[in-house]
Amino acid sequence: MASSHRAIFFTILLLLAVAAAATASSAGGSPLSPYYYSKICPNALPAIRRVVEAAVSRERRMGASLLRLHFHDCFVQGCDGSILLDATPTIDSEKTALPNNNSARGFEVIDMIKSEVDKACGGKPVVSCADILAVAARDSVVALGGPSWEVQLGRRDSTSASRTTANNDIPTPFMDLPALKSSFQKQGLNERDLVALSGGHTIGFSQCQFFRNRIFNETAATIDAEFARERRASCFAGSGDANLGSLDGSPARFDGSYFKNLVEKKGLLHSDQALFAGGSTDSVVKGYGSNNGRSFWFDFASSMVKMGNIKPLTGNRGQIRVNCRKVNA
Repeated sequence: MASSHRAIFFTILLLLAVAAAATASSAGGSPLSPYYYSKICPNALPAIRRVVEAAVSRERRMGASLLRLHFHDCFVQGCDGSILLDATPTIDSEKTALPNNNSARGFEVIDMIKSEVDKACGGKPVVSCADILAVAARDSVVALGGPSWEVQLGRRDSTSASRTTANNDIPTPFMDLPALKSSFQKQGLNERDLVALSGGHTIGFSQCQFFRNRIFNETAATIDAEFARERRASCFAGSGDANLGSLDGSPARFDGSYFKNLVEKKGLLHSDQALFAGGSTDSVVKGYGSNNGRSFWFDFASSMVKMGNIKPLTGNRGQIRVNCRKVNA
């Protein structure tokens, strides 16, 4: 009974914290609302959840991929679904930008969600692709055992994309702490947001090409020797670029082990370990790695709401795409 009470208490605290974050975010001028579809399509969010849960059940890695799509979308032009647009003579697709090319995935799941949501809304394109990305990210985290939060809704979709901006503004796996802080500050996100959102790497994998230099060339000052040797078994010196390495020891479970790994110098990417390398974020990392990741859950949910508020298109700006891959005719 005591354990049950503690669980309920923690859930209430989480809901209160996220509600406060959402209120603060809305107070900053955002017209988004978690109730945007309550009247115009009350079946929208359950439809998204069903498709996400089925996709993650088929392939656990898909949860991390859908979370990453939302992140990479919001860092380019704001959370406007621009990452979903295919290349055309007038669309410079972000899918071929360096951070996304042969790496970003899950587009077919977004297509399935769009189809099911439109059916749930009477066959009409009511829900934006940008909102689908935001809700799918939340539902993916929940499907992998992580926290939930109220997603702010009402975004519209962009009619443009920018491969150049994607190349310049999406953080890279090779960044050090000052570069990471600058990248996040450009989006209105602070140092704590940086660490919390980086904790999304508690799920999923990375390609060998993004961590090869770390496991072969970094010294004992920044990487655990045994950890480096283990990763070399599947990431070779001159080949295997697409081979995968798990971002933490439990890539299909949303927990706090990512931060414990950083304290032990077992961050897979250089940008991961940069969060715990004698800099200003060390104390936050230590805090998130303790108490079973509870403080991380609070802050991750809050930072996801905050990130989802980056420059949304609302009102008469943008459109509701019929096909998430194409601008409406």
